[in-house]
Amino acid sequence: MQTPAALLASLPLGTRVVVRRRIDAGVTDSLGDLVAVDGTACTVRTRRGDDVVLLADVTAARPVPPPPPRRAPRRAAP
Repeated sequence: MQTPAALLASLPLGTRVVVRRRIDAGVTDSLGDLVAVDGTACTVRTRRGDDVVLLADVTAARPVPPPPPRRAPRRAAP
């Protein structure tokens, strides 16, 4: 079975991913495009900006499909 860090290293840059990592209070996820990966960290471009994640803290990772299209705005009833 492939480790999460090895999976991230094998994915092409630009792949949409979710990365789960340990933090002091438990775990947290980063969802976005994989923009960089090296031997110690990966960078995920989220809606809030770039999130640098240490590979040693990663507990799970996987590619995910693109986001659904945005809904059209609602129109007011006449």
